Amino acid sequence: MTAKISLRGVTKRFGPKVVLNGVDLDVAAGESLVVIGGSGTGKSVLIKTILGLLRADAGSIIVDGQEVTGLRGAALAAHRARFGMLFQGGALFDSLPVWRNVSFALPGGRTAELRAAALDNLARVGLGADVAELRPSELSGGMQKRVALARAIAVRPEILFFDEPTTGLDPIMADVINDLIVELVRELKITAVTITHDMASVRKIADRVAMLYDGRIIWSGPRAAIDASGNAYVDQFVGGRAEGPIQMQLRRA
Repeated sequence: MTAKISLRGVTKRFGPKVVLNGVDLDVAAGESLVVIGGSGTGKSVLIKTILGLLRADAGSIIVDGQEVTGLRGAALAAHRARFGMLFQGGALFDSLPVWRNVSFALPGGRTAELRAAALDNLARVGLGADVAELRPSELSGGMQKRVALARAIAVRPEILFFDEPTTGLDPIMADVINDLIVELVRELKITAVTITHDMASVRKIADRVAMLYDGRIIWSGPRAAIDASGNAYVDQFVGGRAEGPIQMQLRRA
Protein backbone atom coordinates (compact mmCIF):
# COMPACT_ATOMS: atom_id res chain seq x y z
CA MET A 1 0.00 0.00 0.00
CA THR A 2 1.10 3.57 -0.70
CA ALA A 3 2.28 5.55 2.33
CA LYS A 4 -0.03 8.41 3.19
CA ILE A 5 2.39 9.62 5.86
CA SER A 6 6.10 8.85 5.96
CA LEU A 7 8.57 9.91 8.67
CA ARG A 8 12.33 9.43 8.45
CA GLY A 9 14.80 10.39 11.15
CA VAL A 10 12.43 12.84 12.84
CA THR A 11 13.90 14.43 15.95
CA LYS A 12 12.48 16.89 18.45
CA ARG A 13 14.03 18.18 21.64
CA PHE A 14 12.98 20.67 24.28
CA GLY A 15 16.14 22.14 25.74
CA PRO A 16 18.36 19.24 26.81
CA LYS A 17 15.48 16.72 26.72
CA VAL A 18 15.32 14.66 23.53
CA VAL A 19 11.71 13.56 22.99
CA LEU A 20 11.87 12.19 19.44
CA ASN A 21 15.23 10.70 18.54
CA GLY A 22 15.11 9.61 14.92
CA VAL A 23 11.55 8.38 14.38
CA ASP A 24 10.93 6.28 11.26
CA LEU A 25 7.28 5.51 10.59
CA ASP A 26 4.95 4.87 7.66
CA VAL A 27 1.16 5.07 7.67
CA ALA A 28 -0.59 3.53 4.68
CA ALA A 29 -3.55 5.22 3.01
CA GLY A 30 -6.79 4.00 4.61
CA GLU A 31 -4.94 2.36 7.48
CA SER A 32 -5.77 2.64 11.17
CA LEU A 33 -2.41 2.85 12.93
CA VAL A 34 -2.19 2.91 16.71
CA VAL A 35 0.96 4.23 18.40
CA ILE A 36 1.42 2.82 21.89
CA GLY A 37 3.82 3.81 24.62
CA GLY A 38 3.88 4.96 28.20
CA SER A 39 3.01 8.42 29.46
CA GLY A 40 5.67 10.98 28.57
CA THR A 41 7.23 8.94 25.75
CA GLY A 42 6.45 11.58 23.12
CA LYS A 43 3.28 10.25 21.48
CA SER A 44 1.52 13.62 21.54
CA VAL A 45 4.69 15.39 20.37
CA LEU A 46 4.79 12.97 17.44
CA ILE A 47 1.35 13.88 16.10
CA LYS A 48 1.84 17.60 16.81
CA THR A 49 5.01 17.46 14.74
CA ILE A 50 3.19 15.78 11.84
CA LEU A 51 0.48 18.45 12.06
CA GLY A 52 3.05 21.23 12.05
CA LEU A 53 2.00 22.50 15.49
CA LEU A 54 5.58 21.75 16.50
CA ARG A 55 8.53 22.05 14.13
CA ALA A 56 10.85 19.05 13.87
CA ASP A 57 14.50 19.78 14.63
CA ALA A 58 15.64 17.33 11.96
CA GLY A 59 14.32 14.64 9.66
CA SER A 60 11.66 14.36 6.98
CA ILE A 61 7.85 14.25 7.17
CA ILE A 62 6.14 13.51 3.87
CA VAL A 63 2.35 13.53 3.44
CA ASP A 64 1.04 12.36 0.07
CA GLY A 65 4.46 12.81 -1.46
CA GLN A 66 4.94 16.37 -0.17
CA GLU A 67 7.65 17.33 2.30
CA VAL A 68 5.85 19.30 5.02
CA THR A 69 8.55 20.12 7.58
CA GLY A 70 9.35 23.50 6.01
CA LEU A 71 5.81 24.68 5.35
CA ARG A 72 4.76 28.12 6.59
CA GLY A 73 1.87 30.53 6.23
CA ALA A 74 -0.90 29.57 3.82
CA ALA A 75 0.84 26.33 2.80
CA LEU A 76 1.00 25.20 6.44
CA ALA A 77 -2.65 26.15 6.98
CA ALA A 78 -3.64 24.12 3.92
CA HIS A 79 -1.65 21.15 5.26
CA ARG A 80 -3.38 21.29 8.64
CA ALA A 81 -6.81 21.56 6.98
CA ARG A 82 -6.40 18.00 5.71
CA PHE A 83 -6.47 16.65 9.26
CA GLY A 84 -9.21 16.12 11.79
CA MET A 85 -8.32 15.85 15.47
CA LEU A 86 -10.05 14.32 18.47
CA PHE A 87 -8.29 15.87 21.45
CA GLN A 88 -7.82 13.97 24.69
CA GLY A 89 -10.06 16.30 26.67
CA GLY A 90 -12.51 16.92 23.85
CA ALA A 91 -11.56 20.63 23.69
CA LEU A 92 -15.16 21.73 23.18
CA PHE A 93 -16.12 25.37 23.53
CA ASP A 94 -18.23 25.70 26.67
CA SER A 95 -19.71 29.02 25.52
CA LEU A 96 -21.21 27.49 22.35
CA PRO A 97 -24.11 25.05 21.98
CA VAL A 98 -23.31 21.57 20.72
CA TRP A 99 -24.31 22.23 17.11
CA ARG A 100 -22.08 25.30 16.94
CA ASN A 101 -19.20 23.23 18.27
CA VAL A 102 -19.72 20.58 15.60
CA SER A 103 -20.01 23.10 12.75
CA PHE A 104 -17.20 25.33 14.02
CA ALA A 105 -14.66 24.43 11.30
CA LEU A 106 -17.14 24.25 8.42
CA PRO A 107 -17.01 26.94 5.73
CA GLY A 108 -19.31 29.91 6.32
CA GLY A 109 -22.92 29.48 5.35
CA ARG A 110 -26.43 30.18 6.46
CA THR A 111 -27.25 29.23 10.03
CA ALA A 112 -29.84 26.69 8.91
CA GLU A 113 -27.32 24.96 6.63
CA LEU A 114 -24.65 24.80 9.31
CA ARG A 115 -27.11 23.46 11.86
CA ALA A 116 -28.32 20.80 9.41
CA ALA A 117 -24.71 19.73 8.77
CA ALA A 118 -24.10 19.55 12.52
CA LEU A 119 -27.17 17.38 13.04
CA ASP A 120 -26.03 15.03 10.27
CA ASN A 121 -22.64 14.59 11.92
CA LEU A 122 -24.18 14.16 15.36
CA ALA A 123 -26.36 11.38 13.93
CA ARG A 124 -23.22 9.65 12.65
CA VAL A 125 -21.98 9.34 16.24
CA GLY A 126 -25.35 8.25 17.61
CA LEU A 127 -26.60 11.57 19.01
CA GLY A 128 -29.98 13.11 18.22
CA ALA A 129 -31.19 16.63 17.62
CA ASP A 130 -32.20 16.88 21.27
CA VAL A 131 -28.59 17.56 22.28
CA ALA A 132 -27.92 20.21 19.62
CA GLU A 133 -28.86 23.21 21.78
CA LEU A 134 -27.23 21.93 24.96
CA ARG A 135 -23.91 23.24 26.25
CA PRO A 136 -20.98 20.82 26.59
CA SER A 137 -21.15 21.19 30.38
CA GLU A 138 -24.62 19.63 30.29
CA LEU A 139 -23.32 16.44 28.69
CA SER A 140 -21.75 13.33 30.20
CA GLY A 141 -18.11 12.58 29.46
CA GLY A 142 -19.06 9.97 26.87
CA MET A 143 -21.43 12.34 25.09
CA GLN A 144 -18.76 15.05 25.06
CA LYS A 145 -16.37 12.60 23.37
CA ARG A 146 -19.00 11.81 20.74
CA VAL A 147 -19.64 15.50 20.08
CA ALA A 148 -15.89 16.04 19.72
CA LEU A 149 -15.77 13.11 17.29
CA ALA A 150 -18.65 14.60 15.29
CA ARG A 151 -16.69 17.87 15.07
CA ALA A 152 -13.53 16.03 13.99
CA ILE A 153 -15.28 14.35 11.03
CA ALA A 154 -17.45 17.34 10.04
CA VAL A 155 -14.97 18.66 7.48
CA ARG A 156 -14.45 15.14 6.06
CA PRO A 157 -10.69 15.13 6.66
CA GLU A 158 -8.36 12.81 4.78
CA ILE A 159 -6.54 11.94 8.01
CA LEU A 160 -7.86 11.71 11.56
CA PHE A 161 -5.72 11.87 14.69
CA PHE A 162 -7.09 10.50 17.96
CA ASP A 163 -5.31 11.53 21.16
CA GLU A 164 -6.14 9.04 23.95
CA PRO A 165 -9.79 8.79 22.78
CA THR A 166 -11.02 6.70 25.73
CA THR A 167 -9.30 8.51 28.60
CA GLY A 168 -11.67 9.19 31.49
CA LEU A 169 -14.43 6.91 30.21
CA ASP A 170 -15.86 3.81 31.87
CA PRO A 171 -15.12 0.52 30.04
CA ILE A 172 -18.52 0.32 28.34
CA MET A 173 -18.48 3.89 27.01
CA ALA A 174 -14.85 3.42 25.98
CA ASP A 175 -15.93 0.44 23.88
CA VAL A 176 -18.74 2.52 22.35
CA ILE A 177 -16.16 5.16 21.30
CA ASN A 178 -13.85 2.46 19.92
CA ASP A 179 -16.70 1.01 17.86
CA LEU A 180 -17.54 4.48 16.51
CA ILE A 181 -13.94 5.07 15.49
CA VAL A 182 -13.81 1.76 13.61
CA GLU A 183 -17.14 2.43 11.89
CA LEU A 184 -16.31 6.01 10.88
CA VAL A 185 -12.82 5.22 9.61
CA ARG A 186 -14.20 2.45 7.40
CA GLU A 187 -17.30 4.34 6.26
CA LEU A 188 -15.49 7.58 5.44
CA LYS A 189 -12.33 5.83 4.14
CA ILE A 190 -10.11 7.91 6.41
CA THR A 191 -6.47 7.28 7.33
CA ALA A 192 -6.34 7.20 11.13
CA VAL A 193 -3.53 7.57 13.65
CA THR A 194 -4.38 6.96 17.30
CA ILE A 195 -2.10 7.40 20.29
CA THR A 196 -3.05 5.49 23.40
CA HIS A 197 -1.89 3.29 26.24
CA ASP A 198 -5.31 1.57 26.44
CA MET A 199 -4.77 -1.96 25.15
CA ALA A 200 -8.53 -2.56 24.81
CA SER A 201 -8.61 0.31 22.30
CA VAL A 202 -5.57 -1.08 20.50
CA ARG A 203 -7.19 -4.48 20.06
CA LYS A 204 -10.41 -2.94 18.77
CA ILE A 205 -9.34 -0.17 16.40
CA ALA A 206 -5.82 -0.98 15.11
CA ASP A 207 -4.94 -2.44 11.74
CA ARG A 208 -1.29 -2.02 12.69
CA VAL A 209 0.52 -1.10 15.90
CA ALA A 210 3.78 0.78 16.48
CA MET A 211 5.48 1.23 19.84
CA LEU A 212 7.32 4.44 20.71
CA TYR A 213 9.99 4.12 23.36
CA ASP A 214 13.05 6.22 24.17
CA GLY A 215 12.31 8.52 21.25
CA ARG A 216 12.17 5.80 18.58
CA ILE A 217 9.73 3.34 17.06
CA ILE A 218 11.11 0.10 18.49
CA TRP A 219 8.55 -2.26 16.93
CA SER A 220 5.68 -2.20 14.47
CA GLY A 221 3.45 -4.91 13.11
CA PRO A 222 -0.12 -6.04 12.55
CA ARG A 223 -2.52 -6.01 15.49
CA ALA A 224 -2.59 -9.81 15.53
CA ALA A 225 1.16 -9.91 16.22
CA ILE A 226 1.26 -7.82 19.40
CA ASP A 227 0.99 -10.82 21.72
CA ALA A 228 3.90 -12.57 19.97
CA SER A 229 6.07 -9.60 19.01
CA GLY A 230 9.33 -11.11 20.20
CA ASN A 231 10.17 -7.68 21.65
CA ALA A 232 10.65 -7.58 25.42
CA TYR A 233 9.53 -3.94 25.68
CA VAL A 234 6.33 -4.57 23.74
CA ASP A 235 5.63 -7.75 25.72
CA GLN A 236 6.00 -5.89 29.03
CA PHE A 237 3.78 -3.01 27.90
CA VAL A 238 1.06 -5.21 26.42
CA GLY A 239 1.07 -7.42 29.51
CA GLY A 240 1.04 -4.44 31.89
CA ARG A 241 3.88 -5.86 33.98
CA ALA A 242 6.01 -3.82 36.37
CA GLU A 243 8.97 -6.17 35.86
CA GLY A 244 10.86 -5.86 32.60
CA PRO A 245 13.17 -3.62 30.59
CA ILE A 246 10.88 -0.59 30.99
CA GLN A 247 11.72 0.85 34.38
CA MET A 248 9.44 3.47 35.92
CA GLN A 249 11.18 6.23 37.82
CA LEU A 250 9.52 6.54 41.22
CA ARG A 251 10.06 9.35 43.69
CA ARG A 252 10.61 8.12 47.21
CA ALA A 253 10.25 10.22 50.34
